[in-house]
Amino acid sequence: MIPWLTDRPFFPPVEHALVEPNGLLAAGGRLTPEWLLAAYRRGIFPWYSAGEPLLWWSPNPRLVLQPAAIRISRSLRKVLRSNRFEVRVDTSFETVLRECAAPREPGGGTWITSEMQAAYCDMHELGYAHSVECWRDGRLVGGLYGMALGRAFFGESMFSRESDASKVALAHLARFLERREYAVIDCQMTTAHLLSMGAREVPRREFCAGLARWTHEGEPPARWNNEALVDIDWT
Repeated sequence: MIPWLTDRPFFPPVEHALVEPNGLLAAGGRLTPEWLLAAYRRGIFPWYSAGEPLLWWSPNPRLVLQPAAIRISRSLRKVLRSNRFEVRVDTSFETVLRECAAPREPGGGTWITSEMQAAYCDMHELGYAHSVECWRDGRLVGGLYGMALGRAFFGESMFSRESDASKVALAHLARFLERREYAVIDCQMTTAHLLSMGAREVPRREFCAGLARWTHEGEPPARWNNEALVDIDWT
C-alpha cells in the first residue's frame, strides 16, 4: 500500500517507495508550485495517466547525466556542425509541452495530461520550467522541457518531428547547463537512448543526497536567455 496525500506537501521518505512498480511512492496531493518544488527537491516527480489519481514516483536506481559527460557520436557531431537546426531556449514552451504530450502512435495516450500541462506552464512563468527547441525553416521540429532547481535540471520529456532533432536539443541543453555549472541532468527512467549519450544509473540515496545540496545552490529561477547558446563549439 502507498499513502494518500491530502492538503499539504508532506511526502514519505523515498526509501518507502515500492520496488514494483519501481519507485511508486504516494498518491493524491496537488500539482501546485508548492507541491512540485517540495517533490523535486526530494527526488520525487509526478507521473500518471488520465483517469488515474495523481501518482508520485522516486525510482531506484536513478538515471542521471552530468552535463560535461554527454557523449556526442560522430554522426551527431556532424549534424551539430551543419547547423541544420536553429536552437532556441524558452521561446515556445507551451508548444513544446503540447508536442511532447501528443500520442506517439494513433489512438495512444499520454501521461502529460491537461492538468500537468497547466502546472508546468505555471512553473515556466515562475522561471522554473524551461524548453530547448529545434527549429527548421520556421517550424518547431523537436525539443525537450524540464525543471531547473538550483544546479539540478530535471528532464521531463522530449519530442522529434525530424531525425536527430531531440538529440540536438539534448546536446545543447548539456552545453548550456555546463556553462552555468549545473551538477546534473535527471533523466528519471533508464533508456538505451540516454545510456548511449552518456547517462548512467546511480543509487537513489546518492542522487537524493546530491539534490539536498544542488537544489539550494546556483542562480535564482528566471527565464533562460538565448545568448548562452552563442559560440558553442562542436569541433
